[in-house]
Amino acid sequence: MEERKKGGFDGQTEATLYRLAQAGCPESLDRLLRQHEGLVRQIVAHQQLCGLPFEEALQVGRIGLWRAIGGYDPQRGTRFSTYAYPAIIRHVWEAVRRNMAWERRQVPPGMLGVFLEANSRMNGKKEEWEEVEKVLRGLVAGLPERQREVIRRHYGLEGGARQTLAEIGGEWGVSRQRVYQIEEAALVWLRQPGHSQELRNLLGRHSQEEYEWAEQVTQAYLRRRGGRHERG
Repeated sequence: MEERKKGGFDGQTEATLYRLAQAGCPESLDRLLRQHEGLVRQIVAHQQLCGLPFEEALQVGRIGLWRAIGGYDPQRGTRFSTYAYPAIIRHVWEAVRRNMAWERRQVPPGMLGVFLEANSRMNGKKEEWEEVEKVLRGLVAGLPERQREVIRRHYGLEGGARQTLAEIGGEWGVSRQRVYQIEEAALVWLRQPGHSQELRNLLGRHSQEEYEWAEQVTQAYLRRRGGRHERG
């Protein structure tokens, strides 16, 4: 491969830069990372990120780029962009799947659709069920009015028929997506251990794993909202 003139690789061949980067030279690695930043951005821009923030997708894409630099052999004759594409897109897709898994980890619908599993956990014991219902109602009562109404209607609290988000939106004159956003904000607040400790204790949902998941969901939500939690 011909050496590039000054202004490109300063007299070094591209193959030399890869060899130096793979040997641990930080300057060569940094040059190659900057050189191919546009490739990462191009790949990320054409993916369905499904709620994963663009900057976060770029970060994981750069990890894929870094791995590709470490394994690339120019002497094989393959263009670097062709070699790097699978590594970059694989890291992006994995991040999207992880993000979707956090957001999809919803509890089953029903009277206690906010956390649930209560029917099976209570084993039909009326006294325990009534205590769970009482605590849940008190927790939901702490929400702003619109969030409280969405949770009440969508999960059939107070014994009413469950309404879909589209049905609620139709009554309010807003889109289903807007109602979903209101519900999401409510669930983020309800899941927080600081708010739901009593209910978690009753349902046995107070393990470290449960707390870590609640924090992951909250952080993913805040990233999408630019660090703001909707409370209206």
